[in-house]
Amino acid sequence: MANLVRREQYLESLRAGKDATGVVKVVTGMRRSGKSTLFGQYMDDLRSSGVPDDRILSINFDALDAQDIKTSSDLNKVLSCAMPAAGMAYVFLDEIQNVEGWEKSVAALCATGRCDVYVTGSNSKMLSAELTTHISGRFVEIRMLPLSFKEYLELHPSGDLDLRFREYVRYGSLPDADPERGERFCDGYLEGVFNTVLVKDILGRLKTDEVSKIESVARFLYSNIGNVTNIASIAKGAGISGATADRYVSKMEESLLFYRAEKYDVIGKRLLETNGKYYASDLGMRSAALKGAGGADFSRPLENVVFLELVRRGYNVRVGSFRDREVDFAAFRGDSVEYYQVAATMLSDETRGRELRPLNGIRDNFRKTIITMDRVGLGSENGIDIVNLYDWLLGRHDGAGARIAIEPSPRRGWEQFKNDKN
Repeated sequence: MANLVRREQYLESLRAGKDATGVVKVVTGMRRSGKSTLFGQYMDDLRSSGVPDDRILSINFDALDAQDIKTSSDLNKVLSCAMPAAGMAYVFLDEIQNVEGWEKSVAALCATGRCDVYVTGSNSKMLSAELTTHISGRFVEIRMLPLSFKEYLELHPSGDLDLRFREYVRYGSLPDADPERGERFCDGYLEGVFNTVLVKDILGRLKTDEVSKIESVARFLYSNIGNVTNIASIAKGAGISGATADRYVSKMEESLLFYRAEKYDVIGKRLLETNGKYYASDLGMRSAALKGAGGADFSRPLENVVFLELVRRGYNVRVGSFRDREVDFAAFRGDSVEYYQVAATMLSDETRGRELRPLNGIRDNFRKTIITMDRVGLGSENGIDIVNLYDWLLGRHDGAGARIAIEPSPRRGWEQFKNDKN
């Protein structure tokens, strides 16, 4: 395996909050997405900038040497012993939700005026709710996703993009799911992470032992990524009540196992509350949970990859609804919106027309893009950019569908990918 990837996007966010003692920097993300490694990289940066070791305090509450720290009182004793007598202290508290009453300790650190505090957790709602109560909302949340495809290639270099993308979809984007270790290792590792999220981050917070029911909900959502659905259909598919399904799905979202994209009426400029789509935070965990039952349809995992990349780039992503048609994504940032269609291939005239039709019908002047695995037929058509998936994921197109910078894999896009996959 290559050296650890520097997560520059997230390191930049941490650097922006440096020495802001009144603001807690909260990194949230699904388990094993790289939060602890990010803290390690940032602490190395602090040391390189001249911060001495005795001013950096770090506790990982998943580690063996922190297992006895169970309450805020325990934590306060440890911090009091480790805190320097004067000057700034940089305090890193990793997986802090394991400590009962942790928010009181964090509030006390902030009250000193000389503690720059950073915390991580695997439950975004719990962390934000407790911090809002105890430090009046003076925190910034940094949501961390698993590896982007560009980061994945940094970790696993190869000139064969098709091979690496197949692995990226099959084994997912958690940094420790190393394809070089083989299918058995990766599947076992991913299944272990999936079970840990279910038991520690979901069932533990629901105060229930209904493992089979919550597994049914998770597998239903994994089977239906990219499909329009609602709580009623989830309840029916999992064989449980609507109220129970709603509760389970909410906890899965809080634990960042799934993301929900609401439906958005492009013409009426309003959200449609009833239906939406769910996307997996990691496709490798989907493979492990479904155990090969995910079907042969590649278009929905492809759509999942694009959704996560848009979220990673800072967009608020919704599913576009346009009269009787659907636009895969309406991506909002600030006052602007961009529209995206995702198609494995557009080589046939029928498919090309079907993918262009919804975007051609939208009469505003915002950017419209179709992302495809094709290597031909790219460019701009009626103001719609048609770009290759790899070029888009790696930032190698100029906004009008043209490839720039390094030449990608010489393979023939979707046709070659499909043949290799089979």
